[in-house]
Amino acid sequence: MDPTHTVVIVGAGQAGATLAGLLRQQKFTGRVVLCGAESVPPYHRPPLSKKYDGEDYVQWLRPESFYADNDIELRLADPVVRIDRAARTASTRSGLDLAYDTLVLATGADPRALPIPGADLSGVMALRTLDDAARLRTAVLAGARLAIVGAGYVGLEVAAAARARGREVTVIEREDRILARVASPELSRILTDGHRARGTRILTGAAVEELLGDDGRVRGVRLADGRDIDCDTVIVGIGAVPQDGLARAAGLECVAGIVVDGAARTSDPHILAIGDVTHRLHDRLGALVRLESIPSATEQAAQAAAVITGAPIPPHEVPWFWSDQFDLKMKMAGVLTPGTEAVLRGDPGGGSCSLFHLDADGVPRTVETINAAADFMAGRKFVGNRTPLNRAALADIGTPLREVARSPAHTRRI
Repeated sequence: MDPTHTVVIVGAGQAGATLAGLLRQQKFTGRVVLCGAESVPPYHRPPLSKKYDGEDYVQWLRPESFYADNDIELRLADPVVRIDRAARTASTRSGLDLAYDTLVLATGADPRALPIPGADLSGVMALRTLDDAARLRTAVLAGARLAIVGAGYVGLEVAAAARARGREVTVIEREDRILARVASPELSRILTDGHRARGTRILTGAAVEELLGDDGRVRGVRLADGRDIDCDTVIVGIGAVPQDGLARAAGLECVAGIVVDGAARTSDPHILAIGDVTHRLHDRLGALVRLESIPSATEQAAQAAAVITGAPIPPHEVPWFWSDQFDLKMKMAGVLTPGTEAVLRGDPGGGSCSLFHLDADGVPRTVETINAAADFMAGRKFVGNRTPLNRAALADIGTPLREVARSPAHTRRI
């Protein structure tokens, strides 16, 4: 490794901070500069939606002393605003020009804005930063009635925490089911029943037309069918947009994010990109995908570290995700594929179950689990190894998972 090699990491979120730590762990001796837009050290984002109502929603990725102790130059509140690829410099907002040998873009994604009247009212917020979580915490602890626009995982996690506090919550989703983009219809149905049983009001097939306000403060949501939903706070959770503007301005290839290969390399040999901002080639999926998850970010950080240090590129993992809602701990492995059959293992009413989505050959493409850690671990291996499963044995909770890897057989659909 060249001790004169300078790595500039743009973005101090999960991906960027993980990469900085991995470089030092792997004995990289060059200069490492980590530039963040926020004024606080890197932190975990999942607790923002799951634990915002408690004291432990602020969780640092590393102690602040870690960066100085490992000779990582942490530049807070000083994001990179311009890249000069010819000169190989990255200019920060404060006017500093950082010369780089390798530039790593880890700029993440921004919440998608709600393009309707009233979206700029006070009390309307997205949830992405510590400041956002602090505002939401204040509102919920004060007894605010929540309207959540968008029934994705973040919105449902916010709803669950608020309902656990006894707050009035209405979730509004324009699609005909919750989690329409990321979960199977079967899992959507189970979670809808779970939320409604705990008092969450869920409206599907409901388009938001306008946010209503008094004296600049939100007081309600008007739907396209004319209904008004009273509320004190609106959480907008309708997806995320990759922060690829810096890359586009620099002329890098971007298609719904920064396009990278299987080792986080962009169209410029001196620039890598990792995390939610990337549209990545995933070997296991055989396609370009944009994955918004902590496991994906840390996997790409490991790929980037290998490229920089000259180590072997680690193999791609089976993509996986998780979500906590009430006492429901969900883990999912794989990506939903059309044309699969869902096999239910366990009893949703009993609080623990799994959905294995098998193709025509009985090979699982995706597994979705609720309070079923063993099923998740086994299912993730089955997905990764493309192991044909016996449908009847899989559906029988009395059959151990180690005995379900047999030739496919017919079983029930749900």
